Amino acid sequence: MPKFYLTTAIDYSNGDPHLGQALEKIGADCIARYRRLRGDAVHFLMGMDEHSQSVIQAAARAGVTPAQWVGRMADTFAGYWRRLHCSNDDWIRTTEPRHARGVTALLERIQQRQPGDLFVADYEGLYCTGCEEFKTEAQIVNGHCIEHPTLELIRTRERNHFFRLSAYRDAVLERIRSGALAVEPQIRRNEVVRLLEDGLQDISISRQRQAWGIPFPGDTEQTVYVWFDALTNYLSATGFPDAGYERLWPADLHVVGKNITRFHCIIWPAMLLAADLPLPRAVRAHGFVLWEGTKMSKTAGTAVTLGEAIDRHGADALRYFLLREVGFDNDGEFTWERFDARYSSELADTLGNLVKRSLDMIHRYRGGVVPRGTGALDEAALGLIGAYQRAMDAARLDEGAAHWMQLAARANGYIQETLPWELAKAGKDAELDHVLASLARTVGRLAVLGLPFTPAAAATVWGLLGGSGPVEGVRLGELETFDPAGRQVAKPPILFPKPKAAPA
Repeated sequence: MPKFYLTTAIDYSNGDPHLGQALEKIGADCIARYRRLRGDAVHFLMGMDEHSQSVIQAAARAGVTPAQWVGRMADTFAGYWRRLHCSNDDWIRTTEPRHARGVTALLERIQQRQPGDLFVADYEGLYCTGCEEFKTEAQIVNGHCIEHPTLELIRTRERNHFFRLSAYRDAVLERIRSGALAVEPQIRRNEVVRLLEDGLQDISISRQRQAWGIPFPGDTEQTVYVWFDALTNYLSATGFPDAGYERLWPADLHVVGKNITRFHCIIWPAMLLAADLPLPRAVRAHGFVLWEGTKMSKTAGTAVTLGEAIDRHGADALRYFLLREVGFDNDGEFTWERFDARYSSELADTLGNLVKRSLDMIHRYRGGVVPRGTGALDEAALGLIGAYQRAMDAARLDEGAAHWMQLAARANGYIQETLPWELAKAGKDAELDHVLASLARTVGRLAVLGLPFTPAAAATVWGLLGGSGPVEGVRLGELETFDPAGRQVAKPPILFPKPKAAPA
């Protein structure tokens, strides 16, 4: 059983989560659930970034200590991800002792192996508390950070510990070009390669006299810079530096936003090379969720809260919409109109309608027991399962969702082609058995294929078919021979109810 260690970016604890962060977590969860369907030994990590200056500021505004603030925020974020059915195996917070040990051990390992790559120097520059980094001229427009135009940049001059990032430009570039460190999609890989080709500057990795943070090893006056601290979570969550961390490390996939690829595809690999540790195998960068053309973020504020979006049609519906309509690789627009349209036409009218009419007919014509038989629908189903698998193997999640929904649409078309009610009226029992058996198999296959997208509905549909064990225990390889013949199926509910029309 192959290991698959998957992570998301850890979120700043400076405000409630938004739809852009939800897209990342849902997308990573979709990949994790699909990998489990393949039979991989998945370890899925999520967590919180709690040592930033923005946390200190948010806590001060709320009149609480930073520790109280991040505790509150961790509960809020974890609660939202549970509502969205995220199936993470671990939840790491950068205030945990296991993480502080990992950060300290990584720095000490660099000091031992490459002592010349850590040095002390003065630094002066404009600092963005939204990004938690110093900004170059190219990253500033009209005196403000491109990512956070509503925040004031802070001019900072400090004597800090530095990391000789410039020494790793060629090594990181070679690994990305060779594919040893895969950066996807291609547009993000090209961006990272251009940054590397332009050359790298050494970076400050500590902050002076900031009590909220991990002490820099050997210097009580400095704390570890938040990004050096945060990136290490992927390693510290494996148990590093204790024996056995290699069971999970290296990570197989980091899922991050496109705005932080520089940290994950350049700085993080360089840190690991300096410590003589294996690099992650892949980084996948997703786009932004837009509202009227503008990126959704906590700093700018949004017109749509995550809670409102979940409440609209439920968590499954939001998961499906973000992955199918917005997509994972590029920026995508969120609108209530498109959300409602996808929900009605695809989840309610295509998938939900298929499940209900198929199982209702098995009850009406066969007393709720699935008959035996074969049909043309099975051949179409196996072809679409193959297309689904190819898309999902490549993490093309919107394409995988499209193939899944295409199978439901094909099954609805099969009903209209075969007209089971006419077969029943004409007494063509054998033909009717073939049709109903094919529909039952297709409904079961749809439940399994839908697990990465709509896990609650998948579990419900699988349960209706009367099988033993949860849908999570099924593997993709079993779908070709899947056959629920002889099972007693339950009467189906309406999976995706349509909202009641407002009174005139």
